[in-house]
Amino acid sequence: MAESPVLFLLDKLTSLLQEEVQLLKGVRTEVQFIKDELERLKAILRMADALEDKDPELKVWVKQVRDVAHDMEDAIDEFTIRLVNHRGHGHDSALRRFASSIQALRARHRIASNLQEIKARVENISKGRRSITEAGSSSSHFHKSRLDSQGDALLLEEADLVGIEKPKKQLIDLLFQEEQGKVVIPIYGMGGLGKTTVAKQVYDDPKLKKRFKMHAWVTVSQSFKIKELLRDLVQQLYKVIGKPAPAEVGTMKSDNLKEVVKSLLQQSRYLIVLDDIWRVNAWDAIKLALPNNNYGSRIMLTTRNREVALSCCTELQGKTYNLEFLPEHEAWSLFCKKTFQGNACPPHLEESCKTILKRCGGLPLAIVAISGALATKDKTNIEEWLVVSRSIASEIESSDRMEDMNKVLSLSFNELPYYLKSCLLYLIIFPEFYAIEHMRLIRLWIAEGFVTGEEGRTLEEVAESYLKELLNRSLIQVVEKGSDGRMKTCRVHDFLRDIINLKSKDQNFATLATDQDMIWPERVRRLSVMNSLQNVQQNRTSFQLRSLLLFSLADSHDDISISSLFSNGCRLLKVLDLQDAPLESFPAEIVNLYHLKYLSLKNTKVKSIPASIKKLQNLETLDLKHSHVTELPAEILELHRLRHLLVYRYEIESYAHFFSRNGFKLPGPIGCMQSLQKLCFIEADQGSQDLMVELGKLTQLRRLGIRKLKKEDGAALCSSIQKMTNLRSLSITAIEEDEIIDIQNIVKPPPYLRQLYLCGRLGKLPEWIPSLHNLVRVYLKWSRFLLERHCISRQRNFQV
Repeated sequence: MAESPVLFLLDKLTSLLQEEVQLLKGVRTEVQFIKDELERLKAILRMADALEDKDPELKVWVKQVRDVAHDMEDAIDEFTIRLVNHRGHGHDSALRRFASSIQALRARHRIASNLQEIKARVENISKGRRSITEAGSSSSHFHKSRLDSQGDALLLEEADLVGIEKPKKQLIDLLFQEEQGKVVIPIYGMGGLGKTTVAKQVYDDPKLKKRFKMHAWVTVSQSFKIKELLRDLVQQLYKVIGKPAPAEVGTMKSDNLKEVVKSLLQQSRYLIVLDDIWRVNAWDAIKLALPNNNYGSRIMLTTRNREVALSCCTELQGKTYNLEFLPEHEAWSLFCKKTFQGNACPPHLEESCKTILKRCGGLPLAIVAISGALATKDKTNIEEWLVVSRSIASEIESSDRMEDMNKVLSLSFNELPYYLKSCLLYLIIFPEFYAIEHMRLIRLWIAEGFVTGEEGRTLEEVAESYLKELLNRSLIQVVEKGSDGRMKTCRVHDFLRDIINLKSKDQNFATLATDQDMIWPERVRRLSVMNSLQNVQQNRTSFQLRSLLLFSLADSHDDISISSLFSNGCRLLKVLDLQDAPLESFPAEIVNLYHLKYLSLKNTKVKSIPASIKKLQNLETLDLKHSHVTELPAEILELHRLRHLLVYRYEIESYAHFFSRNGFKLPGPIGCMQSLQKLCFIEADQGSQDLMVELGKLTQLRRLGIRKLKKEDGAALCSSIQKMTNLRSLSITAIEEDEIIDIQNIVKPPPYLRQLYLCGRLGKLPEWIPSLHNLVRVYLKWSRFLLERHCISRQRNFQV
């Protein structure tokens, strides 16, 4: 986890060395030394990241690297602010020029002093690093204990299980289908759902053994060795046919072992179960040994990774089976069976038990684990059960009975590539049961520096792939889908959230201010404030905040308290999310946050934005949705790094369609803001001809929303839309219900357009719409003509 801040810092150091910044003699050399040392440490950190939980000494070393990276980043950003302030003093007199040069010199002396200290720390860290291979030797016990707990799942009797009947029957039906070719059936879902348990119950069914004379069960795991796996498979198959495996099997190479497996299976209908496949390359290593003999053979596998499941089915005929969470009544039945040995829950404990069960979220492993911990507690002591219901995370951390569940769920986190770990940890910043808007999360990740640029892709597209990967690995859950079928909101399972929250605390990744009695860490870098600011005001911890997010502030006094926050350690903020905060006006202190990249005032009562916002030269996202802002100052056009400008309010109509009600007036020629990707919703009724032409300069736009369009502006708008080759979503509303939207003359429409919203009269359906191959949703309102549906694919979502 130290690699992310190091990578981010390396980018900053490179920029500092490349920019024309006047550094004192020797400072540039020290910056280069620190950069070179961190480059050397980067590869080691990537390995250490997977091992630090198993080696306390290594863990301390990784923490030292992380701390020095943060301190170096702070020193550079402080230096940048001082130089910006120096430039902003003006040069209209000799006295001002002299004062300005003195301040610049002080800034350089300050960073020189900081760098000398940091250089010494980096040298000590480099000398103290250990061999990662030594640390790795301690991982064998962890791996063995994980396999032991997996083996426990194979020993469970069906009578001990709840909710097994339906998935078992469905899987058996899939295995008995008459398809003669080789078919693969992947069972996928998050860790703890019982994939191995269900697969074993299916595999042991007498009907299956009768149908598939040749059968074997192989545990793959994330650290499999192909030769050992193939030897195990060969020995099982020889045992099935009642013969001893040849002695030479023990010395055969992988290719020879595959040939032996293939020859054993070639003339029989077989069933092979591959349990716990983590990666596509594991499937690739095994699949060629399993022949397609047209006897109706089947391969069943379990995986946490949807990508693995889909990859198998893409190559072979088959159908993925997504194992679901237990419904409420079955979860309750399992909970009572394990907690009260099959007896009913005592009435005086029912409320506490249902609160605990809700946190389990239908995850069988979590229910069994927490039941085991509860089974030993005094059933007459209500207070003891109430404590557990209020502090599940503490129970996970301290209870021996929860250790196996902790390991199973932690394994999914530990096996993540380095670039996804920070992204997953970031989810704990949001409150429990919170539905996280996926575009909000993507913009936050980018502002935090978690997303690495890739050639030919925007940062947003890379972040979208990160989100998809977490979804494929069953680490996040879709809460709501948009009209185009894509994820709209997501969340993380509560027990997994508790586990990553423990990891966050361990690494001081983020601090959650939830109550006044909480214990604060020595340093606070990311702060999520929930319910009230009182617990923050009373804290004496040293803040050096980079991110501040507020949730569910209900106190009317918090409007005043928010401004007071900026006087204590918020100077270097990159992320400020004040969504839903009780704000009546724009906090003046915000414009001094030079490094700010993300600012959200969504759902506040803020009415205006000051001209001084131009000072936020690094701002990338300005989210004013559902605030009272209807006009922006002309100075907004000076924010050339702005990528997302979101200013609108909407109402929900009686027939449940969204409709944008208020947009905002543009203050001038917007064509200079060429980094914009989202621009919603601009009102086009003033200076509209010039505005339509200016829009053609915004070639990076992915989403564009226009309101109050006049018929005479249609031609200019068509010309501009043709230049927006990256556009994915287009929304146009006419100035009046009877006004014609004249967008017929688009010769080359944006090729990637997915969503089209048109509110206004249309003489006919524009001829270019059916040519859009990526279009999944068309929404027409006030169009006044009957739509001939055959002109659009039936698979598309077309609403009139």
